[in-house]
Amino acid sequence: MKELNALLGELGISKVKLAKYLGVSRQMIYNYLELDSLNKWPQEKRILLLKLLDIENGDDATIKSINVNSEYLENVETRLNQNVKDLNSQVFNYKNLTKEEQELLNDIVFLIKEKFTEEKTKDTYYTFLYLYHVLQSIDNIPEIKYIFGYISKKTGFTNPNEFKFNETKQFILESIIYTAFNLYNNGGASRSKLTESHNRFVQEIEQDKEEKLSRTQQLNTVKIQALKELGYTEITKDNASEVLNKMAEIESRKV
Repeated sequence: MKELNALLGELGISKVKLAKYLGVSRQMIYNYLELDSLNKWPQEKRILLLKLLDIENGDDATIKSINVNSEYLENVETRLNQNVKDLNSQVFNYKNLTKEEQELLNDIVFLIKEKFTEEKTKDTYYTFLYLYHVLQSIDNIPEIKYIFGYISKKTGFTNPNEFKFNETKQFILESIIYTAFNLYNNGGASRSKLTESHNRFVQEIEQDKEEKLSRTQQLNTVKIQALKELGYTEITKDNASEVLNKMAEIESRKV
């Protein structure tokens, strides 16, 4: 296995990419590579690895004899990418997606699946549930992408002076977030000090909900009136346009 680990390193195959190829979690790859023999791997995974490396068995002598030249590197990379693509194409329709978009989508889904597989906790579920809610709201709250940018920079993935969105707005929000995190991490804030602020936060959300509910009820009342005036009992595919126009007319009467 020492020779296999050395070969994977020479080929530049990361644990994440190998995990995708084999269809297992990253932690499982570490477990496999800690075994003292490739023969102890699950047969299906062992065959996939031998196919990737284009060898018939995985003993140290065979692996050591592999001539890692540019042609071999290219062939391994092709097999690696093709298998990952085949696995993902069973789930996703990649029509109209660029290569970079496909790779990013694959990486996101693989990471989330790995988290759900390895971390069977409610925290994991709610973390990604909230992330789903955030993604649903991203068109209505432009600041979300600025927050994502801040986190990417803070964790070292992105140059801190790089601005992919509105530079001024992104700069301002990043600075505010940085200040807030300093207060949070350095003891400059406490629950007692922030109770009033959090209460305003809750009140604002509840007020927004009430306004949305009121608007929904208002639209429902207008819809009922429109159907009544037009002599219909419900909105159908055939009368939808007429009913919507009537609803707009009724609302205009109140202006």
